[in-house]
Amino acid sequence: MVWESGATPVVLLTKTDLCEDVTEKTAIMLETARGVEVHPVCAIKDEGLDALQKYFVSGQTVALIGSSGVGKSTIINRLIGSEKQKVLEVREHDDRGMHTTRHRELILLPAGGIVLDTPGMREFQLWGADDGIETTFDDIEVLAAHCQFTNCKHQTEPRCAVRDALKSGTLAAERFQNYLKLQQELSFLARRQDHFAQKQEQNRWKKLSRLAEERAKAKRK
Repeated sequence: MVWESGATPVVLLTKTDLCEDVTEKTAIMLETARGVEVHPVCAIKDEGLDALQKYFVSGQTVALIGSSGVGKSTIINRLIGSEKQKVLEVREHDDRGMHTTRHRELILLPAGGIVLDTPGMREFQLWGADDGIETTFDDIEVLAAHCQFTNCKHQTEPRCAVRDALKSGTLAAERFQNYLKLQQELSFLARRQDHFAQKQEQNRWKKLSRLAEERAKAKRK
């Protein structure tokens, strides 16, 4: 979705002080989000924040997006050097945040950049992100271009380059499953949008028909 918006995505793995295998988790994310920079950070210890300075410069607008409690506001406080954004501890029973940030705010940084702090996301859905998926999974798109059939579903079709890559291990099964999952989500949203459009069109014609009947009755009177 970030690619689709025209922005450049950057992944922050926050709260590294709570993770025992940061290097492994970073490697997994680099493989999952190919072509995207990944930075492990710990805002409360000021670890890894120096690597973020290149994004927060004059003329740049950065939006921090993530679930409640991941540390967005804490990162902003460290960047501006004061406790401007209110923060709370996450709940102990499920390690989830409590939506401390309840509105979107543009904040000017000392270096001249602008950061957008947003409320924690409760849900994140794809919508018209075909190009973004192609960019994120460009390796699978390249493989698919070498399949025997242009409309290959990568299931039982012969001479499928994607299945060959899965068998040889050059394409991770988990990555391909993520690709299929997002494609299915896009397909579902497209069908729902089409159904909504059809209902709107039906309602419009019902209103027009009702108006026509009312006018006809008025003329007969």
